[in-house]
Amino acid sequence: MFSYRDFFSWQGLARLFLLGALWLAAVPGRAASGSYEAALPPDLSTAKNMCALVACAEVFPGAASFSERLGQPPYVQAYGPEVAGRKPLLGYVMLSTDITDTPAYSGKPVVTLMGMDLKGRFVGIKVLKHSEPILLLGIPESALLNFNRQYLGKSVADKIEVGQSRPDEGVLGVDAISGATVTVIVQNQVMMSSGMAIARQVGIVAPTVRAPAVYAVRGTRLSWDQLVKQGSVQRLLVKPQQVGLEPGGNPFIELWFGDLGHPDVGASLLGDAGYRALQAQLGPRDHALFIVRSGGIESFKGSGFVRGGLYDRIQVKQGADSYTFRDTDYLNLYGLEAAGAPAYNESAIFVIRSAAFSSAYPWKLSFLGNRVDRATGARSFTTFDAGYWLAAELLQGGRPAVAEAAKPYERIWRSRALEIGLFALLLVGVSVVYALRERLTRRATHKNKWPVNAFKYSAWGLSIVLVGFGAMAQPSITQVLTWFHALLFQWTWSLFLTAPFIFLFWIFIIVTVFLFGRGLFCGWMCPFGSLSEALYKVGRVIGLKRFQRQLPRALHDRLKWLKYAIFLALLTVSMFSMGLAEKLAEVEPFKTTFLVGISHRAWPYGLFVSVLLGLSLFIERPYCKYICPLGAALAVPSTFRWFGLKRKRDCNSCKACAVGCGAQAIDAAGRIDHRECLHCLDCMVLYTDPKACPPLSKERKRRERDGLEIKAIGADGYFIPIYRVPSTPASAAVLAGPDPRMPTDPAAPPRPASSGPAWVVQEVFEHLWPWSAAGWAAQRWLQLAGYALAIVASLAWLFAGLGQLSAGAIIGWWTGWSVCEVALRLSGRRYVKDGPWWQARYRRASLMDMLSYVSFKNLLVGAALFLALKTWGALSV
Repeated sequence: MFSYRDFFSWQGLARLFLLGALWLAAVPGRAASGSYEAALPPDLSTAKNMCALVACAEVFPGAASFSERLGQPPYVQAYGPEVAGRKPLLGYVMLSTDITDTPAYSGKPVVTLMGMDLKGRFVGIKVLKHSEPILLLGIPESALLNFNRQYLGKSVADKIEVGQSRPDEGVLGVDAISGATVTVIVQNQVMMSSGMAIARQVGIVAPTVRAPAVYAVRGTRLSWDQLVKQGSVQRLLVKPQQVGLEPGGNPFIELWFGDLGHPDVGASLLGDAGYRALQAQLGPRDHALFIVRSGGIESFKGSGFVRGGLYDRIQVKQGADSYTFRDTDYLNLYGLEAAGAPAYNESAIFVIRSAAFSSAYPWKLSFLGNRVDRATGARSFTTFDAGYWLAAELLQGGRPAVAEAAKPYERIWRSRALEIGLFALLLVGVSVVYALRERLTRRATHKNKWPVNAFKYSAWGLSIVLVGFGAMAQPSITQVLTWFHALLFQWTWSLFLTAPFIFLFWIFIIVTVFLFGRGLFCGWMCPFGSLSEALYKVGRVIGLKRFQRQLPRALHDRLKWLKYAIFLALLTVSMFSMGLAEKLAEVEPFKTTFLVGISHRAWPYGLFVSVLLGLSLFIERPYCKYICPLGAALAVPSTFRWFGLKRKRDCNSCKACAVGCGAQAIDAAGRIDHRECLHCLDCMVLYTDPKACPPLSKERKRRERDGLEIKAIGADGYFIPIYRVPSTPASAAVLAGPDPRMPTDPAAPPRPASSGPAWVVQEVFEHLWPWSAAGWAAQRWLQLAGYALAIVASLAWLFAGLGQLSAGAIIGWWTGWSVCEVALRLSGRRYVKDGPWWQARYRRASLMDMLSYVSFKNLLVGAALFLALKTWGALSV
């Protein structure tokens, strides 16, 4: 229960808004989806009678019965009603995850059942399971059903792309789902590649024919290490963490494999006699490869070969073709003759019997592993791939040119090149205009701000109309969480490049936040922020100015922390459940406003947006100042922006800028909080306005009264002195007050400045060593606790490097150490740098300054350690 006093505390409001977000997330609405994280039969991927587990009849109307799984990759034959003792074959049914596990935006595949007739045309499509939160909350499932219906009647041989049709290029376009572009692009890729794989296998589409390899034979015999260095032997390693097991010293499975077709490679591995014996058993277009298991607890042979003679754990893929092996494709491997070959406890020679395969072209070995979800205990199959391509020197004429199909994101960038270029030009233009802001503010006055407003209002209009409603490129806190998780767990460039406008927007945001702070994006280019500000201006025009108020300063200073609480809550929840975090991110109104539309969502979402926009008529940017978790995320690095807005000494006594600051980012001492500043530039206009800035106006009137020359305003915000003599523009009382030119009081450097390598060592020491003599004298127990926790955190990283600790445990220990480091630095090293990091402008740190510094620094350090461990193969997540 909330008391009146609770309501007016930021902690109470934080709880209230989070409960509201949970309520919004729980609204069933039209977006509820029966296939979102639906429970599938545990043996769906292996059961011979697939259609006994899923409704194959729903994707193949008219079919009376279905066969068991056939072929590789697997498919099911659909039969019509029996006529004269015969069941006519009507077509085929396939399960997408039997063929490809391409992940969608959630990082998980959309499990899709498809029906295809004898001419290769889609006759039915059904999504069995997906993990896309936007298709649960933001977009009704009917949108995905309508998207899939566009494929009915179209052939797998057609060139189908998401977007407009291009008849001159033979491209058939299908309409995307607004706000779920990445999901449908991946879905298009999955359906077309799955359908084509089965169509080639059953003969609807002619199989790919590759020119056979012509080997360059030198008669040399190579050791194991030489073969590995040459690339003729490759390794496929799967760690326990990758299949959801506890990390340990032993791998889940470690395989070595290679092509035995090349005489030099084959003879080096099998010996001359063994190689000749193998060749005697092969047909003219047969291709042999070897696999050995040198470590691990899992078998690569699986159990399928015992039941039905099928080695269902191993698959070779070359282009769109896949090859699996039966017992008739298996030969014994009696030993490896290459010097230095590892010991192994499982081995095989497999034979590919297809003219479509060629050793001259790249291929990959896929291992099918059974993965356990630690959170739910659910099991699912995941493939692990390792690529292989014979070295150029082993082929006459070198490796052939391979024309790979353009990736989906490449096609998007090409098809929308003009729009993307104009968008990039807009971002660059806004950045340049803002970088030259002082030239604009000097031309503006308090009564005539149009030299500034012309550009700012234009940016708002373009942001709302073109960026928000047009390109639907509204950045979101969910992207921050996604990028954070991708950085730590699995970075995939293609996932982010699929949304080019968002990708470019984030480059703009990252660069400008470090240069100027969050205000350029939040105040000029955020579509929802611009819409909110525009409504406030409209309210003035239509006569609501007398009702427009700022919140009382005391209440504002409490409420502004709410957005940080929301951001921290979302970040914490995302570490345990990204899906739940995305549901809670409905506290953002962006999806409803721009991506989906109020009319397409359940009424609570529309009501939430309407209330926020309605409040914007009376309070300037209420959402931006008090609720926005994206703004909070960007405010943290804004603490260390390189270039801030100018202040003069008199600002500590003059309240003109503070009174007119719509963001209420200027305090009683005249200091600007760049975490809250939205860069309206009104204070910069006053800074050089001799009629509106009180100190300048007073000096101007004095000079006019005394008949003195009135010169221009200097860079320090004062009139240039008439005579070349030292002058003190500010009064003694002003000089005695706080200096508003820095966010907090200046702090003495911790030690004399150095240069060169000594400076680098000093900087590293400052960032990594939070203990100090002052802190030891003030709180000895805290320093000792800090030493203990630092040792434990260091051991955690060591154990992670040895594969003994999971990524989740590392994040927990690193977070705990970060909290302790904040306390350590506040007790003895209470300072941070202001401006560019290579300068020595130190200032006293507030609690928020220190939280921002430590969290951001340790995020970078932790990410670097994560990436280093993953690169070395020591940490798998």
